Amino acid sequence: MEEIMRRRTFLGQATAVGGLGLLAACAPGSDSPEPGAPAGPSADEVDTDVAGMGELTLTVWDQEVRGAQNEAIEALRAEFTKKYPNITIERVTQSFDDLQQQTALALSGNDVPDVLQVNNARADMGEFVKAGQLTDLSGYAEAYGWEDRFPASVLSKARYSADAVTFGEGSLWGLPQTGEIVGIYYSAKKLTALSAQPPATWEDLLALVEAAQKAGEQPLVLGNIEGWPALHVFGPLQAASVPVDEIIALGMGNAGADWTSEGNLQALAQMADWGAAGAFGDSPNGLDYDAAWADFTKGTGVLLIGGSWLGPDMEKVMGEDLRFMAPPAGLDGTVATTGGTGLPFAIPAKAKSPAAAAAYIDFITTSEAMALIAENGGMPVLDTASLAPASGVNKEIYEAFDAVSTDGTLLPYLDYATPTFADTAANTLQEVIGGQKDAAAGADALQKDYSEFTAGS
Repeated sequence: MEEIMRRRTFLGQATAVGGLGLLAACAPGSDSPEPGAPAGPSADEVDTDVAGMGELTLTVWDQEVRGAQNEAIEALRAEFTKKYPNITIERVTQSFDDLQQQTALALSGNDVPDVLQVNNARADMGEFVKAGQLTDLSGYAEAYGWEDRFPASVLSKARYSADAVTFGEGSLWGLPQTGEIVGIYYSAKKLTALSAQPPATWEDLLALVEAAQKAGEQPLVLGNIEGWPALHVFGPLQAASVPVDEIIALGMGNAGADWTSEGNLQALAQMADWGAAGAFGDSPNGLDYDAAWADFTKGTGVLLIGGSWLGPDMEKVMGEDLRFMAPPAGLDGTVATTGGTGLPFAIPAKAKSPAAAAAYIDFITTSEAMALIAENGGMPVLDTASLAPASGVNKEIYEAFDAVSTDGTLLPYLDYATPTFADTAANTLQEVIGGQKDAAAGADALQKDYSEFTAGS
């Protein structure tokens, strides 16, 4: 799961990678694609008779290289070929960074895999959709019942309009296996020492931060030298004062929202106040992310707002003292927090065997597949609560993800918004926390990037 977290750092390089995707789409010797993705097959055109497809080899590119994830994919590959011996799966594994670069190059040519994982940010999936390089999976989704299988908030992370102007709505371009959620880790012992309960409301959380500081404790732990970790604090906090539909529009880079709204100013002001008061410690912008959560396991701080991928490693040190909860309900009255999915599995527009590719994607996202992923230590994107461990922090993480993804709102990572927003947001939040920018100036910087992109999209 920690490697999934690392993927967030790569989004900070979105401008360079996105540029590679654009250059690859018009590479010398290749035809410049028409803008807008071609239509995929309708549901009644989809062939789901895998056994009747004849002997064929399915080429799959993925970055499921970590131990547990690799074991799950290998087990699923074995089960798929056992059920369909006419299909041979040629699996090519790469690191996320390598896969990201190779995908941009491969999709511009004719020698493409049948299935590949694609980062769903605008700089990657959005550019590939715009260039007509991915298959619209809407017909497959209807034929296999994916819209019944997956919550809408999960599928939205892989939806774009055919021209890629709108992110979060429109056609489906990929299907994920695993989930991620940002929530609140806390030390049960420290809450007991403070005579406090886990915060049920945002008012409770603000009061807990104040009480911890008065008691001589560092309330919040944040290592923000890389810039992006502050987005994982700001994202949940934003939901306390900003409607979810506005956050989704901002996070997905869709027109119609405004970073300078009263709610966003309130959230930015809270980050500034916490920074000025030392609630994040003496120098959060000078502390490495990994060092910060390691400090938390050794007793620094009461709360750490961070991603689900941190749980297993922190639990190894803290044991039962480590607890996890989804943030309190937001402005809209339901729980909304930053989260997402593992990289969705997509089908290139030039795939040789798209019907078999769709059958493979269907197979690795069934309930049985989710159980196998959980058995191997991953967090499945479906059936999460029922597959949760019997105890421990992962039980609470699984249950929180299930509650948010089914009954609440899984908000997009804010760095999805534009090809340059990862850097803009990281730099802005560092300056807000460090006191170099006030809330209004921070909102103006965020709005400038967002509005320039949406005006030209």
